[in-house]
Amino acid sequence: MIRLGMMLAAAVAMSTAGSTAHAKMAMQTFSVLAGAGAHDVYPAPDGTVWFTAQSAGKLGRLDPKTGKSDLIALGPGAAPHGVIVGPDGAAWVTEGGQNAIARVDPATRAVKLFPLPKERRNANLNTATFDRQGVLWFTGQNGIYGRLDTKTGAVAVFDAPRGTGPYGIATTPDGQVFFASLAGNYLGQIDLETGGVTVLEPPVPRQGARRVWSDSHGALWITGWSSGDLFRYDSKAKAWARWHLPGDGPQPYAVYVDETDVVWVSDWGANAILRFDPKTEKFESFPLPDRYAGVRQLAGRKGEVWGAESGADKLFVVKAE
Repeated sequence: MIRLGMMLAAAVAMSTAGSTAHAKMAMQTFSVLAGAGAHDVYPAPDGTVWFTAQSAGKLGRLDPKTGKSDLIALGPGAAPHGVIVGPDGAAWVTEGGQNAIARVDPATRAVKLFPLPKERRNANLNTATFDRQGVLWFTGQNGIYGRLDTKTGAVAVFDAPRGTGPYGIATTPDGQVFFASLAGNYLGQIDLETGGVTVLEPPVPRQGARRVWSDSHGALWITGWSSGDLFRYDSKAKAWARWHLPGDGPQPYAVYVDETDVVWVSDWGANAILRFDPKTEKFESFPLPDRYAGVRQLAGRKGEVWGAESGADKLFVVKAE
């Protein structure tokens, strides 16, 4: 079922400079299978949108043109967390239930699993990204990060600094890979040759770094789940910046940087999506249509920002008017 043309008048939100910003957005929502537990989303080049149905243990695919979605079984005990589209056009899934990386062919729907080593059971796999060499890097919240050589199928797993916590992960335009540690409270930069990690300390302690996304200049944008902040780490200047989200008790979870380098954040505290313009340093808040929406990831393609309302079993797309 599609709900068309839901217009959201932007809430007035104070920027870091103390001024206000307004905008108007159109949101379209798509209901998926009740109880699916829609978690992460990722738009595909063919116009469809992949999503992980964590509670159902399957990978979903939505056709926005028809509003119809279907589910692909990943295997017994599956509990997928993250999904991205690889250079090969396939969907790549961090499949925590089977402790494996899963590749799903978009044409045949065939599923191929790349299990983690047996001694690395229960990694609690979270998210993944491809580097510029076609190697897939991934995180596991139970204290690991790793890589998959998609050509050979070889999987390597490393112990993360400070143990539990690795969550979001991203690749910069020049090929660097960074991950955020929720429990470890840091941004980690991976040495792609050795697999080692350099710990980068955000300017606020115990901030709960959760998700991370790179802009076109190689700056990393990180959500501080515990501190209510949006952080930027300039990987070239090696400098930090910080903006506190508007409102009372913000809880920034997902972050996505669009093609214009505007930053989008899901705020659980306000049950809203925020748009942050780095040029003006202003936030705009767009309330979500459902109570307790629980948006865990944002992703997009040109002119579109996609997310999943885990609490309502819906996907949505936001477009500027």
